[in-house]
Amino acid sequence: MFRTEHPFTLPLGYVDDDGTLHREGTMRLATAADEIHPLRDPRVQQNEAYLIVIILARVITSLGSLGQVNPKVIEGLYAADLAFLQDLYNTVNQSESADKKVSCPRCEHDFTLAVNGTGGS
Repeated sequence: MFRTEHPFTLPLGYVDDDGTLHREGTMRLATAADEIHPLRDPRVQQNEAYLIVIILARVITSLGSLGQVNPKVIEGLYAADLAFLQDLYNTVNQSESADKKVSCPRCEHDFTLAVNGTGGS
């Protein structure tokens, strides 16, 4: 069956303004709009590194008992959790067919070429 949502547990967790720790969450598969629309955001135009913040805020559907995950929440994550979510994003949005079987044009040796995911690294 085709899975569109993926549960996760943050290594450290997000601590909200009340001091509550949120670690369990869900990320959905990204749509084309999730990767295209943030490119128009002025924060991304000023700083390309902000793109992953906007994308993650769009695709994380739940985090603990938070009512909404927005860019402010993503900005408040520890670096280890941000790296974890970037890796998860790339993993869940990269299809099995993203690895391509290719042959060297000179020696004709066959090998698999891993195609990098989107969303930063």
